[in-house]
This record gives sequence, structure tokens and C-alpha cells, in this order.
Amino acid sequence: MSCNVSFPSLLFLSLFLLVFTSLANAKGHNFSSSSSSSMPSKFSYVPQDNLLLSCGSSQPVKLDDGRTFESDSQSSRFLSTEEDVQIVGSISTNLSSSSSLPSALPLYQSARIFTDKSTYTFYINDPGRHWLRLYFYPLPHPTYNLTDMTFTVTTDFVVLLHDFSLKDNTTFVFKEYLLNLKTGKFSLHFTPKKNSFAFINAIEVVSAPDALIPTNASALSPVGNFDDLSNSALEISYRLNVGGPLVTPANDTLSRTWQPDSQFMAFPQGAQNVSVEPEIIKYPDNNVSTLIAPRWIYASADEMVDSNVTDPNFNLTWEMSVDPNFSYFIRLHFCDMVSKSLNDLYFNVYINGLMGISALDLSTINNGVLAVAYFKDFVLDASLATNGSIMVQVGPSSNGISSFPNAILNGLEVLKLNNSVGSLNGTSTVDKRPQGWEEENRSSSWLLPLHSGHAYKLSSKSSLRRSSLFGSCKSKSSYSSFMSSALGFGRFFTFKELEEATKNWDEKAVIGMGGFGKVYIGVLEDGTKLAIKRGNPSSQQGINEFHTEIQMLSKLRHRHLVSLIGYCDDGNEMILVYEYMANGPLRDHLYGSNLSPLTWKRRLEICIEKCLAEYGVDRPSMGDVLWNLECALQLQEASSLSDNSDASSSFIALEKPSEKAPSLSSPVASSEDSLVSVGSPMFSQIGNFQG
Repeated sequence: MSCNVSFPSLLFLSLFLLVFTSLANAKGHNFSSSSSSSMPSKFSYVPQDNLLLSCGSSQPVKLDDGRTFESDSQSSRFLSTEEDVQIVGSISTNLSSSSSLPSALPLYQSARIFTDKSTYTFYINDPGRHWLRLYFYPLPHPTYNLTDMTFTVTTDFVVLLHDFSLKDNTTFVFKEYLLNLKTGKFSLHFTPKKNSFAFINAIEVVSAPDALIPTNASALSPVGNFDDLSNSALEISYRLNVGGPLVTPANDTLSRTWQPDSQFMAFPQGAQNVSVEPEIIKYPDNNVSTLIAPRWIYASADEMVDSNVTDPNFNLTWEMSVDPNFSYFIRLHFCDMVSKSLNDLYFNVYINGLMGISALDLSTINNGVLAVAYFKDFVLDASLATNGSIMVQVGPSSNGISSFPNAILNGLEVLKLNNSVGSLNGTSTVDKRPQGWEEENRSSSWLLPLHSGHAYKLSSKSSLRRSSLFGSCKSKSSYSSFMSSALGFGRFFTFKELEEATKNWDEKAVIGMGGFGKVYIGVLEDGTKLAIKRGNPSSQQGINEFHTEIQMLSKLRHRHLVSLIGYCDDGNEMILVYEYMANGPLRDHLYGSNLSPLTWKRRLEICIEKCLAEYGVDRPSMGDVLWNLECALQLQEASSLSDNSDASSSFIALEKPSEKAPSLSSPVASSEDSLVSVGSPMFSQIGNFQG
């Protein structure tokens, strides 16, 4: 077969191919640029674990953002529960007509109810940081009133919700956590309070980039670094798109929701919104990408409304309510998309009145390029969360050379850090006993109170058992039978932990001694000081005093009592761990030989000054007085049974005064003490410590 093609035909074909190739290259360049500006492929993220559960639903639930949640039957493999109760209902009429419905609304239309402790167990493909998202809404049910329930939610290592309840059906509750899962199994426990029940509408367990939370961040006071973030559990308290609209999971690579900031502005008249097209926002490297925050966050901001004023005298301020008993991780997002030229924007950043950044110059930080994403992390200690709020401010810096001072903020995140006992809600901690303790007939609570006031009362019924919390069932002494009745002592410490804390029970660490045993000062790896009371199993007297101490711990709760932190029952040990009071007990300040004792006149003056300072707000009622007197007398009576008072009993309540302590009924009194009639019948009765 022959093919005859003329020269003009070849020329035309060559020109056609040249033009086509040029157009194709041009189109390819434009597509690449557009793709890069919206979301470069190197910034995409595919979670290795993506467990989405719609609890109680009979069918899978697909959301508008493209995510699909498994139905209840599909996810039943994860659940261990005594009773199977599912509910499908409708949203309240008031909420149905609301314009602020969540994008996840379908997830709130079904739920699973737990009448007893129930556990979801998930097997993790890729240990590391994970999102845990919980959805709650009290649907109507003919048998179970979901607005009249109280329950606790925990993992194996952190308390998420303690005594949680929803009192009405006008609010959707969404809880979001960022947890570091270090093993291939993750358990989520729902435990109803006695005579109550628990419920859940939906659950997410999704992988998150480990780099999302750094290992350390800038501490505000004292200035330095907070270095334990990798081991911290975090709860998202606030995630704000400053100056911009609501950003839903559909527009976030990690399915996050960003709220508008308007309701948190303390002085909205002083701010104005500014925005640019998201496509112009640039990310400098892999450390700052859409995984940190989407372009929508950096493309909007609040700036000072009168930034053309030569000498503005105010700051832009955002104020958010928080739990003052916790520390917080704070991330601030910045992007200079307001400047017309380089080095024209200098401003200060303050957190709760403390200088976070002085004269921030985004142009210099980003190597002379504008519209580049930048963020800065801080940790705010619990002691600095004044008045239960966090206040973030930005204002012009006097160190700048800008003609028209200004300040901006693009995004704001506030995350709660777990406290020292592994809780994100309250002062209770998770029982960390090794697996198998139940098979050994040990009796204890799965959730252990940190504060003495949360301890369970001793059960006379359980005290008859012969199982031991501190060893095997071989021992039938009152030592083991008593301890089996004490439910809930705080965090579980291993014997090795306490041995290391006391430097192998060094005698130099002994700070007290009594019939029960010795009290040591110990220091944990994080620097926390503890008072560690190690019992002597062979001492019957120690057992009695220990019994008395636990009884008082189960009844007393007061801010002036040292908190019980935890316990150890490894082997045959009987150890209680308390807060360490560096300045000693109150008794040493009243009667101690190393300190000048306060006169009775001075003591009365202190009481009067306190009452006047508080305007009588904290004045106890007669019922409080009588109750405290009764407890004191009971403790006195129990203490009088022992000849040798435990030197550490002042950790929890009043102790029997030693012979060195001056009796209130003593006829000897100084001139300053003459204010008190030591011979009066009232004081003679109170001062009769021998009964």
C-alpha cells in the first residue's frame, strides 16, 4: 500500500500539531496553577483510620460533605453492652425551624441508649493522633427521658465527660477531642450514674496528622517552653474563623468546623472585616499547609476599623469563657493580606494581658512575601485563666515604622489540656489497674475520685468480703477485709513509680511516721511532689488508723483539706498518695516548735478580717457548724482509741493534739490571750480532748 502526501499537506499538518501542542501545554499550566492554589496534592490527607458510626440508625447516613456513617447494625462489632436499646426520633419543632442547624443534622436523629456500662472497642491501624468526635441530642422516647440522665464517658487513659447531662432538647451538643492513641486498640466507655443511663448519637474516630500538634509550645508565664504536648489529650473548646463566615467540614481537609468570631468580639465597633480570594493565599512549606488551616481561614481577617489614625489607643479583643481549672493550648493564625508594601505592619499580641509576641512583622517572618500563612502556638497555665476566661488581643506596636498602625488576626483555636490526673472534665481519673484485676476478686470503682469528697462511702456489706484490694485472697486478716470495702482511692500508681519517686524508699525522704507506717516525700518525673504514706501490713494499730482515715476521706470534702491523689496496691502493699504541702500542716503553724505560735487574739483578728473582706458571703450556716462539729467529735473519738497518733493524719482532717499543743482550757494565758475566757464552760467543754 502506497501513501502519497504533498508538501503543502505536510506543512499544514506540522503547523496544526505545533499549535495543538502549545494550547495543550498552556491549558496544562493553568490547571496545575489552579490546582496548586486550591489544594496542592502534597497537602492532601487520607486518614488510615476512618471510623464513622451513626448510633441507633437502621441505615447508613450520608452527609452533605460526602462522609458516610455506618448504621447501627454495621457498627455492632465495635460494641459491648448488656442491653440493646435503639431510638430513632425527630428533632424538636423549635430547632427544626432554626436557621442555624448543624450540617450533621441527620446524625442527631437516632441514638443508642445504655442502661449499664458499655464499651466501644476500635482497632487502630495507624497509632498516633486521632480525632474523637461525639454527638449528643436528647431525642424523645416513651420509656427513657434523655433529658433526665447522668453519665460519664472515658477512654482507657483520660476522662472525657464526668456526670454529663442534657437538661433540655433545644441544643445539639458536639464534643471534639484530639487524642494520642499509642496502641492498636482504643476503648470508649459509657458509664451511667446509679439509677440513670447513658446515650450517644454518633461517634467519629479518625486519624489526624501527628504534626498537627507539636511536641512543645511557648509558655506565657513563666516564659519558656511547655514540653509535654505529645502526651497530652486535648479538647477543642473554640475554633474561630476571624473576620469570615462559617467554614464547614466540606471545606476543610480534616473535616473541621470553624465558627465565625463575631460573638466573641469584646469591642466589635473597633474592628472591620477584610478578605481576599482564597487562591492568593500561599503556604510556605509542609509545616504550614491546609492541614493546619484551610485557605478560607487565612483569606479573611479582622483589622482595626480606624487604622488610618496616627495614634490608635485600643486593641482588638476576643474573650472566651473557659474552665479555670485547666491549662489551654492556644493557636493564633496570621496572614498579611492587608499591607500594600513590605514591612508596613507591626503589631503586638497579648493573651490574658501577657505579651505573647512583640512587634510581629509577618513580612520578615515570611522572607519578604505577603499573603503567606503563619501560625503561633502558646500554652496558658490554669492559674492565668483569670475570671474563667481567655482574652486574646492584638494592637499596634510602638516599635514599628508603619505610617498607619494596624493589627490583624485571621484565626483562633483554643484547646483544653488534660489535668495532672488525666481528666478533661472535673477531678476524677481513670483506673489504670492492669488487666485481670477483676478475675482476682478485687473490688474497686472503675472511675476513681481525685478529691476526698468524691470518695464512695464505705460499705458494711462489702467489708465482710475476704477479697483484698492489696493482695491475694490468702490473707484473711482485717487488713484485707477492710480494704476490700474502700471503693475509689484516686489514680493507680505502680509500686515501681513510687519506688523511683522516693529514691528506693530512701530514709532521707521520710517526713513523718506513725502507727500506720512512714510518710515519704516523693517526686514524679514531671516534677510533681507527693506525700506518700506507706502502710505496714503487720501493724494492727496501723490498720485501725488507716481505717479511720479512709472513713473520714469518704465523708469530708473541703478546699482546706489536702486532696487524695491516688493509691498503690501492688503485691501486698498498702499505699496512699496525697498532695504534698510544702509549708507543713496547719497544726505546725498553730503549735509548731519551729514557728512562733499565733496568739488567740491574732487568730480572732484573722477570722474577723476574712469575714469583713468577704462581706460575710462565705459565712457558714448553723447547719454547717453543727455538721463540722459532729465530724470533728467523731474523729476525736476514733483517734482516742489509739495511743500513738499517726504523724501524717493531718493530711485529711483534725488530729488529736499532742502533749505540746496548748489546751484551750489551760489556766495559763498571756495578756494578749486574755481576750478569750479560757475558763468559760463553752471553751472548757470544747477543750476537753480526752472526752
